[in-house]
Formats: sequence, C-alpha cells, structure tokens
Amino acid sequence: MRKRRPAAVAAPSPDDIAIFRAAVADAEPLRSTNRVHLGRPAPSPRPLQHLADQHAVLSESLHAPIGLQDRLEGGDEPTYLRTGLAYTVLRDLRRGRWVVQDEIDLHGFTRDEARHHLAEFLAQALKRGVRCIRVVHGKGLSSPGRQSILRQLVRGWLAQKIEVLAYCQARPQDGGEGALIALLRSGR
Repeated sequence: MRKRRPAAVAAPSPDDIAIFRAAVADAEPLRSTNRVHLGRPAPSPRPLQHLADQHAVLSESLHAPIGLQDRLEGGDEPTYLRTGLAYTVLRDLRRGRWVVQDEIDLHGFTRDEARHHLAEFLAQALKRGVRCIRVVHGKGLSSPGRQSILRQLVRGWLAQKIEVLAYCQARPQDGGEGALIALLRSGR
C-alpha cells in the first residue's frame, strides 16, 4: 500500500488577510487570571465492595452453624456479645475476620478523661460508618500493683454502649491483653 501525501495548503491571499484583520480589529486579548476552573468537586467514592464484604461476613456469622471447633474455642480472655446475636459474630471477631478500621489509645488518661474520649470516639466512628475498632487500654504495667484499672473500666463502658455489638481481647499482634477489638452496629 502506498502512503498518500497530504494535499498542499495554499497560502492566504492578501485580500483574505485584510478581511480577517478587519473582522478581529476591535477584539481585545483576554485578561490572564492565572486560575484554573475545575467545576464542582467530585463526590467521595463509596466503597461498595467493602460494604458488600462486611454484609456477607455479618450474614454468614448470623446464619452459619456452630461446629465443634467453635464450641471448643474460647478461653479466659474478655469477651462480650450483645444478647440476640449469634456466637459466630464473636468467633469471627476473635479470628480477625473484621478489619480494624480505627483505634483509640487511652494510655495516660484518668478515668474521667478516658470515658469522655472513648464516648466521643464511638460517636465519631458511628457517624463515619466505622464497624470495627481497637481500644488500647494498656496492660497496667505502670499502674500501682501492676493492675490495669482502665482494662476493667473499658470493658464495662463498652458493654453499656448500645452501639457496641461485641468485643474480644485483641490478638497478640494487635495488642493482646492491652487492647480490645470491638464490633459496632451500622450507623444506618
């Protein structure tokens, strides 16, 4: 196949140039504002797959049968499950099937400060649609008698909150005895 050569473009005649200049004679250059107009900001993305995954995990937790391994699993670690929920919700939380989306560290707070910060944190998490949180209360190694005062208090406070569906002790890599993993209800 042969390539075509572009057709030659004729130069404008002096009459064409005169007509063009007469047509644009009273035109003025635009002022330079040195700005870019982008229009309205795009809406924030909705993580549809993440929401679908969370719904699937919760649905499976509520309707899956409890096997022998689930019945044997357990221990002395603190756990809480709101009345009416299936044990599988707690099992999935304990096994790390829920991704921790946010956390609060209560180290160094007094009782009143810790309770206030925890309440604010839960309210904000619920507002943002966060479902799984980590609450770091510490192991009490710096406390008198090496007993964590906040550990017991946080457990009670979380159990009193209507937005908390379940909690369990964090896995060793997530804080172990010094933290709790909690599942919150949906903000909707």
